[in-house]
Amino acid sequence: MDNIVSLKNIVVEFEDGDQILKNISLDIKDKEFVTFLGPSGCGKTTTLRIIAGFLEPTSGDVLFEGQRINDVPPHKRNVNTVFQRYALFPHLNVYENIAFGLRVKKLPEKEILHRVGEMLEMVNLKGFEKRTVNRLSGGQQQRVAIARALVNHPKVLLLDEPLGALDLKLRKEMQVELRKIQQALELTFVYVTHDQEEALTMSDTVVVMNNGVIQQIGSPIDIYNEPVNAFVADFIGESNIVNGCMPRDCLVEFTGRQFECVDKGFDPDETVDVVIRPEDVKIIPAESAKLTGIVESVVFKGVHYEMVVDGVDHKWIIHSTKAEPVGAMIGMTFDPYDIHIMKKVQEG
Repeated sequence: MDNIVSLKNIVVEFEDGDQILKNISLDIKDKEFVTFLGPSGCGKTTTLRIIAGFLEPTSGDVLFEGQRINDVPPHKRNVNTVFQRYALFPHLNVYENIAFGLRVKKLPEKEILHRVGEMLEMVNLKGFEKRTVNRLSGGQQQRVAIARALVNHPKVLLLDEPLGALDLKLRKEMQVELRKIQQALELTFVYVTHDQEEALTMSDTVVVMNNGVIQQIGSPIDIYNEPVNAFVADFIGESNIVNGCMPRDCLVEFTGRQFECVDKGFDPDETVDVVIRPEDVKIIPAESAKLTGIVESVVFKGVHYEMVVDGVDHKWIIHSTKAEPVGAMIGMTFDPYDIHIMKKVQEG
């Protein structure tokens, strides 16, 4: 797949020198579903606005199909944006909301009718043409906003937290719908969210951001199973993160004990972050375990129990289909490949 959008050394800073984006570089491939994921204020929406043309970078280049587009205004870029606030026209019905951009382009009425009909079918709103938008549910309004953006046949659709205003059940349904639409139209979708599950569910590629810097780029599976640092591990799902050191390759020491692992390439006795997912911690009898602790709390989460275990040096989170009673002394173990070793992130 060829790159459709490329960001090269993008910097965005305020007049006082405070940087929002710090030398961001990224390639987005054609027909890919890419999600920018990170906490509020990390720079993900700013990055989206740079691609859309609503914001000009302080330095760096924005390329579209290999051509520099820094000076190209938003309406001349082959991209469209769906915002969290759908910005629908309340005085127009569903049909006219979707047709608005085509009328601005002065397309023939027959083509408008055909294109709007295609979009209504795509977003499951056939039969809603004459309904006013203020009589639609939140999910239906969001579908209208998506149809209005797609009817202009953009090569890239930018979506800025478009599901944020929906309730949980509808949000999950719309995640599936958006993915289906993207695959059916074979378009590039660039999506912004702070919701980890949303990013993992829909994306081909996840771009994890923090403090104006890209922390990691990878598939959802890679991001979850092989986070590059403690921030990514902690942000993508729950994690047990403890301080440790590497006496040698494939041997890590934490909480005063040594464990075999599969990681290499660290200096002797280098200090590291040790990451172990809650579902990878196995409960065994205390008398046969290197690690022991007392169960502090148990919460039923539907598909598993979440236990907090006080291990003196660290409070462990364990996800298990079987609960141990509060106050019980248990043993904990994990396989070498479930221990993820991260280099310490240098601040500043």
